[in-house]
Amino acid sequence: MRVHVVSDVHGNSRDLARAGEGADALVCLGDLVLFLDYADHGRGIFPDLFGAENAGRLVELRTARRFAEAREFGARLWDRLLGEAGEAPGGSEGAAGGARGTDGDAEERRRAARHRMIEEAVRKQYAELFAAFPQPTYATYGNVDVPRLWPEYARPGTTVLDGQRVEMGGRVFGFVGGGLRTPMRTPYEIDDETYAEKVAALGEVDVLCSHIPPEVPELCYDTVARRFERGSSALLDAIRSTRPRYALFGHVHQPLSRRMRVGATECVNVGHFAAHGTPWVLEW
Repeated sequence: MRVHVVSDVHGNSRDLARAGEGADALVCLGDLVLFLDYADHGRGIFPDLFGAENAGRLVELRTARRFAEAREFGARLWDRLLGEAGEAPGGSEGAAGGARGTDGDAEERRRAARHRMIEEAVRKQYAELFAAFPQPTYATYGNVDVPRLWPEYARPGTTVLDGQRVEMGGRVFGFVGGGLRTPMRTPYEIDDETYAEKVAALGEVDVLCSHIPPEVPELCYDTVARRFERGSSALLDAIRSTRPRYALFGHVHQPLSRRMRVGATECVNVGHFAAHGTPWVLEW
């Protein structure tokens, strides 16, 4: 049995279409959407809307962990864009918070217009990415994904799992999607208790598949971003208690350690697929 595993696809539909070549199945550990490319500021939903220069400024603020300033900067850009484009119901004057209705009404119109524009861009990416999945594909969500949209794009042969198990070649794979809450406020962040419940629902598995890593410093530290990403203590507890053969994950694009053992379990960051376009291979 040969399974190819990818994570952090971030819009790379070209390589995704080839990721299943020579494999019996493809496993995808999430983060299909590309909102902002920290290496190439001209790629993603944000620069498409606001330009590469503004994207670079947002990256600078986030990298410096100035998250409140980053949110304020983004809010100003959205106010300017919605005011110029007249995207909000009631026209550009309403979008800018002016003459029509109360300030609360104007803010609600701006929020609705913003969500609509982002969702349109996400839908465009999902249409390309889900069409690129080979058959069969087993996928779970990343922290930047929008789970409610997946049923519209998952074709026959693509199985979406979150807190669920599937058997492949006599081995049981368990899947836990999403990330834990952070100041970044990405779309699919959940609280620690809910995440832990999904991990517990898996029981004993041979291969534990998640988007985020277990809470091990060497696996959570990003050497380029120079910060610790959030890992899961529930995943680490499950690894120690149920002893799966493998724990596979992504999320940390440039980890301090890509692979290490925790007890009997081989913990593997399967790599930043958007950057290198090569799946990690599991054979037995």
